[in-house]
Amino acid sequence: MTDTSSTLRIVWVYPDLLSTYGDQGNALVLRRRAEQRGVCTEIVHVNSSDRVPREGDIYLLGGGEDRPQVLAAHRLRACGGLLRAAEDGAVVLAVCAGYQIVGESFGDDEANPLPGVGLLDIRSGRGQHRAVGEVVADAAPALGVGQLTGFENHQGRTALGPGVAPLAETRVGVGNGDGTEGCFRGRVIGSYLHGPILPRNPALADVLLGWAMGDLPPLPPSWSERLHEERLAAAG
Repeated sequence: MTDTSSTLRIVWVYPDLLSTYGDQGNALVLRRRAEQRGVCTEIVHVNSSDRVPREGDIYLLGGGEDRPQVLAAHRLRACGGLLRAAEDGAVVLAVCAGYQIVGESFGDDEANPLPGVGLLDIRSGRGQHRAVGEVVADAAPALGVGQLTGFENHQGRTALGPGVAPLAETRVGVGNGDGTEGCFRGRVIGSYLHGPILPRNPALADVLLGWAMGDLPPLPPSWSERLHEERLAAAG
């Protein structure tokens, strides 16, 4: 049953470093779909000069360029707030550069391996070719969200370890580079999908909200569902 008695805290992590592709739209969609169910929400913007609080319910990381990504990873490791929040059971959605950061390691702009935050058992490097374009992928059945749609623009290739499950199997696009897209473990999801991912995939937004709040009443179809179907059709 949904708890509407307290405020849902959505923490937007390092918008000054990781906000290249409009991924703040993920926070806005979560807020909208929570408030439509009578849940009060608060979006907390945490810049790279600030401490990442442990008290959030859902944490969001977006895309970024190579050098801001390196700085973001360094500060997140030094702060430790995101790791502790995840250990406490918070929900985390990390996209593109953020996805690589929350893994065990990733490559800098000269392909040197650097340590990540360690939320996901993944290791990322640089591929020979840049992946740019629409993605269609079949989400893991355990999530119950059907197909995912998004836009990718990255040169990363990500190897999944045994501690994670693929978020989806790709039909169109590159994703991790091995026929899969993103991954998840517990309440932590990583993905290369922009668009942003949650406005394009409202069912996935509801999965995150359900993890944070409990069972959710359904919402009537809206522009998010129409956008989802339109982008799937456009990608063919």
